[in-house]
Amino acid sequence: MKQFLKTALPITIGVAGILLLTSCAVKIPKGATAVQDFKADKYLGKWYEIARFDYSFEKNLNNATANYSRNDDKSIRVQNRGYNYVKNKWKEATGEARFVNSENEARLKVSFFKPFWSGYNVIDIDEEYQYALVVGNNTKYMWILSRKPEIPDAIKTRFLDKAKSLGFKTEELIWVKHDK
Repeated sequence: MKQFLKTALPITIGVAGILLLTSCAVKIPKGATAVQDFKADKYLGKWYEIARFDYSFEKNLNNATANYSRNDDKSIRVQNRGYNYVKNKWKEATGEARFVNSENEARLKVSFFKPFWSGYNVIDIDEEYQYALVVGNNTKYMWILSRKPEIPDAIKTRFLDKAKSLGFKTEELIWVKHDK
């Protein structure tokens, strides 16, 4: 039994360490490029979620918004909120985002459950910072965001075309409803 513990314990610790490290790895989908010359402070504030894929953590949410602000340590506070129309109650999650490289590149990692981080990559944004296309580590995570509860058709088409060209299954997007 002692020999088993001497062997099993280091292997278990090693595997746990590898799993922890890989869970903290943040990536960008193949072919995608994060926005350069990104203006982080211009991105702060309230965004309406226009479209997303069906994620368990956002299941049955309408009126979904994200609010970004600075923490004292210059990281970004992420506050996501939405109304669960099945449970008839608001759901809220607060996390933290940090830049992967520099604030001039819209490549971030976000965590709602430390030490686990996910990719948050702004791959398209208009000049006025009114509309953004955001993707995660791979083609399973995508959000279309707007400063208002709607988005112009030209921007919608631009974002959908870009996402399709990167392999995103845009026909599976959920278009979020917002009460007016």
